[in-house]
Amino acid sequence: MKTLTAFLAATAVLFCSGAAQADIEIRKSGSSWAKVESDGTVRINGSSVGKIESDGTVRKSGSSVGKVESDGTIRKSGSSIGKIESDGTLRKSGSSIGQIESGGTIRKGGSSWGSASNCCGDHGSKRTVAAVLVFFGDFF
Repeated sequence: MKTLTAFLAATAVLFCSGAAQADIEIRKSGSSWAKVESDGTVRINGSSVGKIESDGTVRKSGSSVGKVESDGTIRKSGSSIGKIESDGTLRKSGSSIGQIESGGTIRKGGSSWGSASNCCGDHGSKRTVAAVLVFFGDFF
């Protein structure tokens, strides 16, 4: 019985960690636009443009350009420029400019802008999507 319990526990850990490592695909106006691979590599239209590290640091060409901190604060060159709140509200200088919904819909100014798959049920994945929108797109 202990062996079965250990096997089931190990299987659950592997399944959960595999699910957490899924690529996030971001669609803009219905078309595939960006992908964040499980190692943090960001691809725009198929080309590698940077990386989002596990601590939220965003890199382009190997250099740090900003960070999305664990509390959602978005920093560019060290200065706070906005925030992604736990409910997905994206703020720039304190004003709401959009939202990343738990189901993956991305809204800008209240209108649907696009969507993200394999994400958005937790603050961590919303932080990742916000990093792509802010540092690699024209959303912010």
